[in-house]
Amino acid sequence: MPSFRQAVKVWAKIGLLSFGGPAGQIALMHKELVEDRRWIGEQRFLHALNYCMLLPGPEAQQLAIYIGWLLHKTVGGLVAGILFVVPGALVMLVLSSLYALYGDLPLIAALFFGVKATVLAIVIEAVIRIGRRALKNPVMVSIALAAFIAIYALNVPFPLIVLLAGLAGWIGNRSAPAFFSGAPQGKGDVPDVKGAVDLMFERGELTHVRPTRWHAPRILAIWLPIWLGPVLLVWAVTGPASVWTQIGGFFSVMAVVTFGGAYAVLAYVAQAAVESFGWLAPGEMVDGLGLAETTPGPLILVLQFVGFVAAFRHSGAVAPLLAGLFGALLTLWATFTPCFLWIFLGAPYIEALRGNKALSAALGAITAAVVGVIMNLALWFGLHVIFGEVRNVGLGMDVPVLSSIDWRAALLSCASMIAILKLKIGMLPTLAGSALAGVLLLAASG
Repeated sequence: MPSFRQAVKVWAKIGLLSFGGPAGQIALMHKELVEDRRWIGEQRFLHALNYCMLLPGPEAQQLAIYIGWLLHKTVGGLVAGILFVVPGALVMLVLSSLYALYGDLPLIAALFFGVKATVLAIVIEAVIRIGRRALKNPVMVSIALAAFIAIYALNVPFPLIVLLAGLAGWIGNRSAPAFFSGAPQGKGDVPDVKGAVDLMFERGELTHVRPTRWHAPRILAIWLPIWLGPVLLVWAVTGPASVWTQIGGFFSVMAVVTFGGAYAVLAYVAQAAVESFGWLAPGEMVDGLGLAETTPGPLILVLQFVGFVAAFRHSGAVAPLLAGLFGALLTLWATFTPCFLWIFLGAPYIEALRGNKALSAALGAITAAVVGVIMNLALWFGLHVIFGEVRNVGLGMDVPVLSSIDWRAALLSCASMIAILKLKIGMLPTLAGSALAGVLLLAASG
């Protein structure tokens, strides 16, 4: 078992390098924790991931909390979850401040232009990596393709896709268990190697993963006040009409219904922020998403941008920057604190059900479906990076306007994919090189 100090260093590293959205972040955790260090085995990693996919909120951060909790109990989960968010939140705070104060800075826009190309390559590499491990047979591949078609072409809601995939896994386990057991079906698959957590579990040393009679009431009694207490305090101090009360209440609701991550909730938040609250102008939500795409941490940090700008522009008698800072912190609290509640509440029960074949089959099918959903996210991102104009052709399906292709973005994206997929150049050197290339390309093209 790694020491707590070792774990803190690794979680800090993951927090600093977690670019590329949930696909890239999950792949990074898999490489660091399963492949390189063998702290946790493949099957237990996927079992935890399957549970996190079912939860509202950022699944990658919840997976970090889950594994941190397995390794070092509650304090391990707290450290893993906090370090996963803090680096990106600090960067996002700086970028949000620059955005609110100075608007569209040419140099920053050029840097983001280059970074986006590399992020696209990171997402594609992550889809390949996760797909190889989750899609073990033709049935799982079919579920992933069906999920991709459902969300891209038919605009089926993400929660319904998860429900149907879980139902397919549960039924499939009864009729064709070999395809839903998670066992490899092809040649060349690497068998599951048990990690430190698995070995300690077998020796009966991880007693904290066993649910007790009072586990659920105790967790709810602790974490519900931690989550909602500050929100209610803000309401009591500033009044129901203040922008901070609106932020705390709105994003607390978002924390409960944000199934599918940042992209799934983007349209709803954008509509509410622009039309209902008047926090942002039309199109500014996309700017916030662009900032979130280029920072480490969960893409749902775009909500922090919304909270900052909302409070900055509706600061009243408070200094705008101070108001924006408080709005950003309140948004972060309302968005990410529930993640600890979901994991600390449910993880012991999920661990107790690890041997349940029907549940494992259902969760495995859900993971396959999520691969299809992530494929859709990669396609969505690619369309908006490489093409200047994307047209909706019905049912929420976007297609590019071919004449709007940005050859500079396409060139940088191809170069980044070659660097990451073929030449195996590290993430940070590729990001830095692409950012510099973006500045040079935009300068050369005027």
